Amino acid sequence: MKSRQISDKNGQRTFVLIYEAGEVFHEPLVSLANQNHLGASQFTAIGAFRAATIGYFDREKRDYIKFTLQEQVEVLTLNGNVTLSEDSTPQIHAHVILGRKDASVRGGHLFDAEVWPTLELVLAESPQYLRRRFNANIGLALLEV
Repeated sequence: MKSRQISDKNGQRTFVLIYEAGEVFHEPLVSLANQNHLGASQFTAIGAFRAATIGYFDREKRDYIKFTLQEQVEVLTLNGNVTLSEDSTPQIHAHVILGRKDASVRGGHLFDAEVWPTLELVLAESPQYLRRRFNANIGLALLEV
């Protein structure tokens, strides 16, 4: 992955990340967040994947139903945030809409994906840190304001 900081205005940095074919989605983003001490950021991206695991949160089971797509898909929209977990490590929360060859779409929570041929991501930092805490009643780590 190639990345560059393209802006720094009043403590709000903006980065561009360009993923290369074969890279996985989460790992490079977590690495960039660690290296740059990012505690609250939002991102958006477009590109394509050759495989992806997405999910739907089943509130009765308090767990995700996962779906794996082993096909070339267009990343029509990918939005998310980087926050800090309870142990202060960067946590990625991302949702995606994927376009298939027949023009149908699949979408949900993005667990991970393999990029092919590229993914172009723009990340904007917030000057304040955000944390996630596990909520046992819901079964998820939720954003704390």
